[in-house]
Amino acid sequence: MAPATPRAGTGIGRSIVLIGLPGAGKSSVGKRLAQMLGLPFHDADLEIEAAAGLPITEIFARYGEPHFREGERRVIARLLAGPPLVLATGGGAYVDPETRRAIRESGALTVWLRVEIPLLLPRVSNRATRPLFLQQDPEAVLQRLRAARHPIYAEADLTVDCCDESPEDTTARVQRAIEGFSAPARLPVALSGREYDVVVGEHLLERAGGLLSGALPGRRVAIISDASVAALHLPALRGGLEAAGFTIGASLTIPPGEGSKSLASFGRVLEELLAAGIDRNTAVVALGGGVVGDLAGFVAASALRGLPFVQVPTTLLAQVDSSVGGKTGINLASGKNLAGAFWQPRIVLADTGVLATLSPRELRAGYAEVAKHGLLQGPLWDWCEAEGARAVAGDAAALRHAVLESCRLKSAVVAADEREESAEGGRALLNLGHTFGHAVEAECGYDGSLLHGEAVALGLGLAARLSARLGFCEAGLPGRVEAHLAAVGLPARLAELPRRFPVERLMARMRKDKKVREGRMRFVLLRAPGQAFTWSEVPPAEVESLLRDEGCLS
Repeated sequence: MAPATPRAGTGIGRSIVLIGLPGAGKSSVGKRLAQMLGLPFHDADLEIEAAAGLPITEIFARYGEPHFREGERRVIARLLAGPPLVLATGGGAYVDPETRRAIRESGALTVWLRVEIPLLLPRVSNRATRPLFLQQDPEAVLQRLRAARHPIYAEADLTVDCCDESPEDTTARVQRAIEGFSAPARLPVALSGREYDVVVGEHLLERAGGLLSGALPGRRVAIISDASVAALHLPALRGGLEAAGFTIGASLTIPPGEGSKSLASFGRVLEELLAAGIDRNTAVVALGGGVVGDLAGFVAASALRGLPFVQVPTTLLAQVDSSVGGKTGINLASGKNLAGAFWQPRIVLADTGVLATLSPRELRAGYAEVAKHGLLQGPLWDWCEAEGARAVAGDAAALRHAVLESCRLKSAVVAADEREESAEGGRALLNLGHTFGHAVEAECGYDGSLLHGEAVALGLGLAARLSARLGFCEAGLPGRVEAHLAAVGLPARLAELPRRFPVERLMARMRKDKKVREGRMRFVLLRAPGQAFTWSEVPPAEVESLLRDEGCLS
């Protein structure tokens, strides 16, 4: 008999693997789910018994658990190599690392049926013939299995909490969860020494522990956030970590705003982490925007000469830019990000769902970096002009696209020039608009009157104007850039700001920019969208003239 094919409209094009403790209902739900989806159903334990010609208890007694797990792994891999199906696994199958890897590599969707012990006890009371329950107290066995297996089950793609209801109702809820599931995207950042993933999708905070477990050396973390972000998102992150067996050794908050990127905050956070008893296997998790990520990353690079680091960006600006690439640092009186380190994260979790909590101004400020990436990449700029307003308005699909494409561009640039060492071009291109923007931002004193993204928007317009004045791009490009930025609500011209900046002070700031080489200012300029380059031969008088024309004070 040929295997059934998925029903039209279900959207299920891959196998479904059900995992959970004994008594979770994997077989009863699996049979019903397979029927609803028009897929064949298989029970891994029954397949193993059929292949061995022995009951599982006999396999354990004769050959031991390692032999059983090896056979189980082969059976599951064989089943998942075929057409899509629904597969109920034994409670210990997913705990085996090799089996877990085989399930992932097959492309199957794993669904954890999570059931609390009081509901499981009556269901396992008739399982005295199962190996784990032989002459054992069922509740004690379940407690032991829960402690050992739940942290690993948390790595499943989907978790469905099952309550005291009929198998039909549970199956319906599982089906709805599957049909509503959208797998997060994984973008690799391939560095010379190692590789890490940027994970982009919704509901990642709730799954944080499962997503981090394979990327970190241990399950102990210290979280650094700011007070505003912590109030909104720390409970979800804590829950996601603790569900996977993580211990939160410290949870520190800093005041919101650019003022926290200071030597004083850096020292205080370091002292508090050390007082909390961190060790070399404690990972520092940055939960917040660019300020939190930059500060926490520098702390992670410095504490005990280097701790594992995780970025969990919660602003659009951080998701599309600062969380990827390993640049960390703090501000000094002389300028922005002048003390810091290259310290790559082990993984980046960009939960696009949290962007719904941003204010319109913060969303617009983050979009400035998307526009920058568009000008660097080319086709993304066309998308910005056509669809950018949807992203700024909070459209979930547009924001996901903006984050994905920005991270795709940045990960490729970082992989090619991790430490910004290329003589020309390379990672320095990511500073398009930043030489001007950082100078204006520093002149404002990081007091919140001008957000970083707003300063970048101003810098993009100025970089385009400088490119046109020097004859590198079409005369119409600056107007096109400024018109788009203004259309999405960003400041596009210096004259729009309520204050005027002395030319001499902005020039002094720019001469201290990190891109300065041998005393010469280096700018990122444009020939067209998708054609950016670095240039160290810009006459200072031309820059001064541009600033005066834009309303700066002589």
